[in-house]
Amino acid sequence: MESSAGAEPGTESTAPAGTTPAGESAEPVAAAAAMAPTSLSPSRASDFMQCPLLYRFRVIDRLPEKPSAAATKGTLVHAVLERLFDAPAGERTAPRAKSLVPGQWERLRESRPEVVELFADDPEGERLAQWLGEAEQLVERWFTLEDPSRLEPAERELFVEAELESGLRLRGIIDRVDVAPTGEVRIVDYKTGKAPRPEYAEGALFQMKFYALVVWRLKRVIPRRLQLVYLGSGDVLTYDPVLADLERVERKLLALWEAIRLATETGDWRPRPTKLCGWCDHQARCPEFGGTPPPYPLPVRAAGSAVGEQGRMGPD
Repeated sequence: MESSAGAEPGTESTAPAGTTPAGESAEPVAAAAAMAPTSLSPSRASDFMQCPLLYRFRVIDRLPEKPSAAATKGTLVHAVLERLFDAPAGERTAPRAKSLVPGQWERLRESRPEVVELFADDPEGERLAQWLGEAEQLVERWFTLEDPSRLEPAERELFVEAELESGLRLRGIIDRVDVAPTGEVRIVDYKTGKAPRPEYAEGALFQMKFYALVVWRLKRVIPRRLQLVYLGSGDVLTYDPVLADLERVERKLLALWEAIRLATETGDWRPRPTKLCGWCDHQARCPEFGGTPPPYPLPVRAAGSAVGEQGRMGPD
């Protein structure tokens, strides 16, 4: 589980992963104490590949970010789908799932009070009602893609962590793990957005291959299937990994971690402008938009000639 399902465990970052349209002023913020990265997750790996400076802001500076309606809705829907499996198989119906939405929203407000800001300018509750209705629609669509009465997940919201021979720790949360009577493992992830176009499918599968690598390293079992369930468009994307896939992902992560290590030691975090910049909370601190990052909070050493191209890793 990634940004749509809430913050990840561990010490990588305590800031919410949601994004909102940028353009706000860079007012002083109360950030958590800075620390060097100690592990890698799919979302933080994606952050660095998207923009090394964004990775720094989230992982090292640990700058707070405003909650976004889309990410919070994803968190809510994930919670509903997780809790539905508490009921007996015959009671896992669409009406029951939809009835869980208000209660899970209240629990989310209690655990993450900052999400209340999303509807601070909605005194009549009209926008909130529409937003909750959209969450209910996503939950209902799931029943057209899978039949929960025929599923008995082995794990839900499973925290996994493995240390590679290099010492790199990989960690994350898997939405659902199904185990067949024959022992075959399926890793399932819910997405509240729309399925990507075919040319972008590999990027979407990166997270799933990351999880498959962790499971392989922990259990010495290669998952039989990786499954992405896109509730926004009603699509299911599946992929059956082989050992070569996992070895390739591991090599990529080791190279990525080396780039992160060098950037951490030198303080050389390069912004990488893309169309996603318009949704970044940190434009006012980004040099690409005339901003100045906060003073680098960790010790640095002089950059060597080999560091010049760090931070340029992209998809396979």
